[in-house]
Amino acid sequence: MKLATLDIVVVAVYCISLILIAYLVSREKKGHEKDSQDYFLAGRSLPWWAIGASLIASNISAEQIIGMTGSGYAIGLGIASYEWTAALALIVVGKYFVPIFLEKNIYTMPEFLEKRYDHRVRVLLAFFWVGIYIFVNLTSVLYLGALTIKIVAGVPMMYGMLFLAALSLAYSLYGGLKAVAFTDIIQVGILIVGGIAVTLLSLDMVSNGGGAFAGFVHLLEQAPQKFDMILSKDHNHYVDLPGISVLVGGLWITQFSYWGFNQYITQRALAAKNLREAQKGIVLAAFLKLFMPFIVVIPGIAAFLLFPDLSPADRAYPELMKLLPAGLFGLTFAALVAAVVSSLSSMTNSISTIFTMDIYRSTFHHFEVSEKGLVRIGRGASITSLIVAMIVAQPLLGQLDQAFQYIQEFTGFFSPGILVIFLFGFFWGKATTHSALAAAVVSVVVSLILKIWMGDMAFLDRMGVAFLLSAAAAIAITLYEHEGDHPKAIKLAEFDFKTTTGFNIATVAVVLILAAFYGAWW
Repeated sequence: MKLATLDIVVVAVYCISLILIAYLVSREKKGHEKDSQDYFLAGRSLPWWAIGASLIASNISAEQIIGMTGSGYAIGLGIASYEWTAALALIVVGKYFVPIFLEKNIYTMPEFLEKRYDHRVRVLLAFFWVGIYIFVNLTSVLYLGALTIKIVAGVPMMYGMLFLAALSLAYSLYGGLKAVAFTDIIQVGILIVGGIAVTLLSLDMVSNGGGAFAGFVHLLEQAPQKFDMILSKDHNHYVDLPGISVLVGGLWITQFSYWGFNQYITQRALAAKNLREAQKGIVLAAFLKLFMPFIVVIPGIAAFLLFPDLSPADRAYPELMKLLPAGLFGLTFAALVAAVVSSLSSMTNSISTIFTMDIYRSTFHHFEVSEKGLVRIGRGASITSLIVAMIVAQPLLGQLDQAFQYIQEFTGFFSPGILVIFLFGFFWGKATTHSALAAAVVSVVVSLILKIWMGDMAFLDRMGVAFLLSAAAAIAITLYEHEGDHPKAIKLAEFDFKTTTGFNIATVAVVLILAAFYGAWW
């Protein structure tokens, strides 16, 4: 595929507009110089609509769009469980986790761990997150984004990575989180418009010009097996979505660990004007998650009927894009670019925040660092992280058949332990520092053992086992130390977990919509 002149114009307008808007929204008033709170937390001034849009833009990247459409082609609507259960996880995070984070007035997740446990836990997890974000998340998004651009537009890999990294830095390096969050509104808008265009066109083609609704009905009639939400054990892809345990097992570990304690996600809530704005933004994100499968999974099912012999399945989205006319193709291509650069900018901003606040300032606190110096260090960390990611991308990912699996494997080793550390830190006053460290170690060791000796175990089930054993280790060590409540224990009675009527209505709506979806396609 090649970009027509009109497509190039559309993409160019998108890139220029993004940089211009980022500059305008992040300008400081005369006489005010950006400090660390301005740069890393947008001055704690984000409104709910920016928070909600930015949460989704940070989450959705090219590998999700391409990969989830491919999974829709190969598996069907069952892959939507990743999106739909996230909506409920977000509600829980907004009600029970965010109030604690905001009350603690923190910049980062590692900072919370020091306030709850001690400095050792903070530094250990800070180095872990920086390493994971650079060598797993950032590298994967950059590489897979460039690979997607190569497939869709024929741009060589290195040029694709340079373009994505340069665009990400161009609009986020100066303004920090404020520039990222406010431009994410544009990113999400382009994502949704581009996704809807592909969905409507593919459904119309399925119905031979009869319209999108007729096309959807045709999918239900001609590919009913693609609408099974709970896969049976004899299903070819059971190992990817292991039946009912998707709803009662390891998937929840992924959801709560990701949406509750992942810096480049929670940083949006930490930057909110207040708790109510944070919660409204999270509700918006939850409803957007309910909607996303209809623009990333349904096209994959449509492609199953339109192109029945595709191999690999991830070719589904690029094949559908070939059907788009000039201009609309450029808009959809811009949506893919938007998905990548929004994730890149979110990750680099979070890497710079953790490195600056949890490693540099926390470890070398005896050196006096000015606010201007902290911002400069943060910008340097952003640039360095992208350069490192571009250097290691090909050696790490170039030989893998499924690069997206690279992300799952590595983050899945740590997620169970991280969830134990935070949940016990929140809700069990006796949990000790040593129990937190043990949970982190046990999570990795158990995951490695299960991966080596029980390689055929479903990924989500493996996470469930690692979580239970990590929790058991943390409980055992805490009871062995038997020191009563930890000196830094969270006093839950001091927190008001009551939510507004609007939040409660939204919660009921999310639950009812989920019940309807699973009831219709069980």
